[in-house]
Amino acid sequence: MMMSQITRILTGSHDEREPAFLVVGKLRRAHGVGGEIPLELYTHMLELFTPEDEVYIGESHVPYTIEKTRWKGDLLLIKLKGISDRTNASQLTNQLVYVQKSQLPDLEEGEFYYHDIIGLRVYDRNENYMGILRQILTTRANDVYVIQNDVGDEVLIPAIEDMILDVDLVQQRMVVGEMEWYGEGDE
Repeated sequence: MMMSQITRILTGSHDEREPAFLVVGKLRRAHGVGGEIPLELYTHMLELFTPEDEVYIGESHVPYTIEKTRWKGDLLLIKLKGISDRTNASQLTNQLVYVQKSQLPDLEEGEFYYHDIIGLRVYDRNENYMGILRQILTTRANDVYVIQNDVGDEVLIPAIEDMILDVDLVQQRMVVGEMEWYGEGDE
């Protein structure tokens, strides 16, 4: 089985109910006098930020409609309808930006969002329970899954094709392969 590609998007921890809102970025200090505000992106899904799309700002999830966007370095400048000057834009500084889960693009077969897999029960290929997937660490080479057992011990599993054997969202479980260790003199 080929390893499932996991799409990066920041979310909270997984529980029995699906999250309604997902964090996609954080607003920075207002830019210019026309109401634009830079957005530090926490996702690579730029299709969430097109004109007329809705985003939700702050813990209260206040809805705003995107009027236009443009890039300034690695930040996305956004202009929101109803925010027409620097003073209004400044009130949104350091607020988190959310989208509703229903706004996320559909994924291809075998692809999952982080929030879909965090919280899964993890088993080895022999059906031995290992623990719960608690966290995903992003590295340059590949993601690493942090599996925590019932007594709090953690195991790190690389999210590579040979290790992730099955992901079953309906059953809320993941099956992983075994690490192969090579000692001195082994090839």
